Amino acid sequence: MVKNDIQPGLFGQRHSSRDYSKPECWGKNQFNSSFPASLAAYMYSRDLFPVYIKTKGDNTVVHDKIKSDDLFGIDPLCEDAYYNFEAGFAPYEKFYQGEREKIDLVMMNVNSDNVLSGLEVKLTALPDNTTKSFDESFWGTEIVMRPPTICFLVCSICANYNTLDGKDRLRTLLRCVPQINHWEEIDEVLPHYQKILSAVLSISSDMVEKQKPLILQPIWKTEGNKMRLKEDCLDVFVWSNLAVIQMCCTEDSTNIQKINRFHRTIIWIYKMLLDYVTYDTFDYKRIIRLQSYNLANDKAFALPGTKSHAFLDSPELLKPRVSKYEIKNIILGGGQDLLSPERRFDAVLVNSPDIFER
Repeated sequence: MVKNDIQPGLFGQRHSSRDYSKPECWGKNQFNSSFPASLAAYMYSRDLFPVYIKTKGDNTVVHDKIKSDDLFGIDPLCEDAYYNFEAGFAPYEKFYQGEREKIDLVMMNVNSDNVLSGLEVKLTALPDNTTKSFDESFWGTEIVMRPPTICFLVCSICANYNTLDGKDRLRTLLRCVPQINHWEEIDEVLPHYQKILSAVLSISSDMVEKQKPLILQPIWKTEGNKMRLKEDCLDVFVWSNLAVIQMCCTEDSTNIQKINRFHRTIIWIYKMLLDYVTYDTFDYKRIIRLQSYNLANDKAFALPGTKSHAFLDSPELLKPRVSKYEIKNIILGGGQDLLSPERRFDAVLVNSPDIFER
């Protein structure tokens, strides 16, 4: 039931591609991207900056802070901000072939067709199953990466080298790998993996000053493995495109005996970039289909909490800055009553009515 005749909604989203008066817009798949966008907007209203995970020139990962207006390319609270969910990201569509891929959140100005930013959204639980038995200071989240995210990552690199001189420079950086005639054959690719990785990391170092946000990752923190929110439970992390590459580099890759999902993702990135400098575009779905290396293609990879902790480790991870009692400032007009109970963040909210009554 909607209370006080106020329409259900989410903080900051004056203009959105979703109509929050409709129950279907509160389903888990939509809520998991729309709520994080409003959480970032709410933090902006409180002068709280998301933690920005990015890289240095030597490819080490560092933390910075990023304001939500810089993240979105527009003041998320202004009258002109338009939140376009599950939309095509036009600046990247010229780099890949095939059907348009939809990115989770595209920020636009309501008065124009120009897109300002495109972000993948990963709403993640802290701790995950691999860290819930650890001391709280070692908790981490599982981060699942979809193949389209890798496509967007590669497009963001292509955009950085999208001139004749830029393509020549990128071609030079890729040239350290010997010619491979049958990319679908493990025996042909595996001996050259180290050089493939080296090429990708060289590109990352080369464009370190041009890295940009790619993933918006809010965390929601529970009391260990209980479906009950911690008092301080919400915060936002942002991954740059180059930091995502580092997710695949948590293991020693020398003398590898078989290709795992992390190795495969690096190979995908290299092959897509090689096709880009060769043909001006790449067929990412064909690459993913042919270069599966006996692994399912439902996801690129999943980083468990035992590995994500090192990337996320910060005061904000240990003590998130947004209280569970502030959620009522983000979910508005009784929107929580339209949530469908699932074993996800929305389920915890459904089972925590007290945070909306305090």
